[in-house]
Amino acid sequence: MSQLYNVSLSPHIRAKDTTRGIMLDVLIALLPPMATGVYIFGIRALFITLLSVASCVGWEFLYEKLLGLKVTVGDLSAAVTGMILAMNLYSSAPWWLPVLGGGFAVVVVKCLFGGLGQNFMNPALAARCFLLISFPKLMTAYPAVDGVSGATPLAVIKDGGSVPLMTLLIGNHSGTIGETSALAILIGALYLIIRGVIRIRIPAVVILSSALFIAGFGFIKGDAVTPELIISHILGGGLLAGAVFMATDYVTAPVTRWGQVIYAALIGFLTAFIRLFGGSAEGMSYAIIISNLLTPLIEKLTAPRPFGLEKKEAAR
Repeated sequence: MSQLYNVSLSPHIRAKDTTRGIMLDVLIALLPPMATGVYIFGIRALFITLLSVASCVGWEFLYEKLLGLKVTVGDLSAAVTGMILAMNLYSSAPWWLPVLGGGFAVVVVKCLFGGLGQNFMNPALAARCFLLISFPKLMTAYPAVDGVSGATPLAVIKDGGSVPLMTLLIGNHSGTIGETSALAILIGALYLIIRGVIRIRIPAVVILSSALFIAGFGFIKGDAVTPELIISHILGGGLLAGAVFMATDYVTAPVTRWGQVIYAALIGFLTAFIRLFGGSAEGMSYAIIISNLLTPLIEKLTAPRPFGLEKKEAAR
C-alpha cells in the first residue's frame, strides 16, 4: 500500500542540520545552567540530572524494543528531554521522581503520539506539570543553599519581599537545578543563537511581554511596580530558562513568523497572570503547555495564503 503524505502550506523549512546535531547543541547549551546548579546544590543535583537523562533514554529504548520499532535514542532527543526535566526538578527530589517523570514524558507524551515530531506539547514540561499535580509537596521541597533553606525568589517576591539582583544573576538561592543562574542561562542562549539553533524572536517576545503584563497586572492590583520588581520576575524562577530552552521547541512552537510572536506573547501573558493572580508563585510551565495546545490554531490563523488564491465574489 502506498504511503500518503500530508504537506502543509509553504513556507517549507529545509536545513542541513541533523536532529542529532541540533540536540547535541542543545545539550551543550544546557551545560552552563546545569553545571551551576550542581555547583550550588551539590552532588545530589548531579545524581538527579544523570538519573533523569538515563531514565528518559532508558524508557524510550525499552518502549521501542518492546514494540519492535526502530531504536532512536541515538538522535539524543530523549537525552535533551531528560536534561530539561532535571532542570525543572529540585535537587532534594527522591530518586524515583525523575524516573516516573521520565516515563511520563517519553512514553505518554512523546512515544504514544508517534515519537519525535508528533508530540503536541513539550514532554519535559508536561512531566513537570504531571509531577507537580501528583506530588505537590515533593515538587516544592526547597533545597538548602549554604546550609540555609529558604523560599524561592518568586515566593519571596509574592510575599512582598525582594531578592538582590546579583544573587539572581549568579544563582545562589533556592530553586530548581537549572533555573537559578540567569547568567548561565544567558550563556546557553547565546550559544544557541550563534549556532543558529534558535532565533531570538520567541525568547525576546516572551521576556518583553512578560515584563509588560507583570507591570500592567501589578498596577491593576495596586502593587508598587518598580524596575527592580520586573527584573526580579524575569531573572527569578523559570521564566528565562523557559523562554530559551522550552518555548523554542521546534515541535510544539509555531513555524510562521507572526505565529511565533503571538505564541510567545501568549506565554508572557499567561505567565504574568498566573504569577500575580494564581495560587502558585510560578506559572511558566503551565503557560508554555497551554500555548503548546493552541499552536495548531495559531498556525492556522497565521498561515500564508497560497499564491494565486482567488477571493470569493461578493454576494450580489
